[in-house]
Amino acid sequence: MDGMTELVKICAGTASIALGEKISQTYGKELANVNILRFSDGEFQPSFEETVRGADLFIIQSTMPPADNLMELLQMIDAAKRASAKNIIAVIPYFGYARQDRKDKPRVSIGSKLVANLLSAAGATRIMTMDLHADQIQGFFEFPVDHLFASTLFIPYIKSLNLPDLVMAAPDTGGTKRANAYSKFLNCDLAICYKQRKVHNQIESMTVIGDVKGKDVVIIDDLIDTAGTLTKSAQMMMEHGAKTVRALITHPVLSGPAYERIEDSVLTELVVTDTIPLKQESSKIKVLGVADLFASTMRSIVSDESISSQFII
Repeated sequence: MDGMTELVKICAGTASIALGEKISQTYGKELANVNILRFSDGEFQPSFEETVRGADLFIIQSTMPPADNLMELLQMIDAAKRASAKNIIAVIPYFGYARQDRKDKPRVSIGSKLVANLLSAAGATRIMTMDLHADQIQGFFEFPVDHLFASTLFIPYIKSLNLPDLVMAAPDTGGTKRANAYSKFLNCDLAICYKQRKVHNQIESMTVIGDVKGKDVVIIDDLIDTAGTLTKSAQMMMEHGAKTVRALITHPVLSGPAYERIEDSVLTELVVTDTIPLKQESSKIKVLGVADLFASTMRSIVSDESISSQFII
């Protein structure tokens, strides 16, 4: 085992450097030295400043916008492949472009399949990620995908709240499966917000399915972008008689007016993970760290052990 762990290297891209440091510290290794050479026109070139030959190399980088984050990851994978790394594991805590998982109208790209092809072409041999927007994205890859769930963190947190009248809720019908899994595990009721959209990021109408009167509602979802859906869902829950409304959402994309909407909302709190670093502080936002979960899974991969014990639901 000692000889094998010596051949493990961990590095991080610039978008996930803080999380990469936490994961490597938890794993018990220092981050490998990577230099990003930047040209005046904005082009960049990553280079490994130490040998990675024969190593199991973990490259940690979330791929939220800008697209440079994805490009940096691809170039780091390519550099590692050309430097003779044995296994190149792309650790992508937040997998960008995951909302583009199908053709939902004519003449559009399936962005997540394209990203899968790019990662494969660059030389990745394995992917590790958390709470994909659509589970079927795992099938876009021709090599192993370790799909971790934030429920490992969220379930203990919900239990620690000791809410007497707990109801799990989905902010839209697409999140029903996820919210239903939580409600079954926690043996509580389920509520769903049904929304209609005419264009992206703009909600036309919304209603609540399920009884939330006098209940402590916990909305669960994989990502929060502009926070429009979430804050309107929370408002609807309160209008239907909910006692409290809080949200547990894995990836804090939080673009546009998101922070302002959260501050002005009826939410008691918004609990997220650090798969994406927050752009600003908020009194309503609480962050749960994913470093322990990723480091533990990385150890299991290196030692060829099962990771099924990581999953609660």
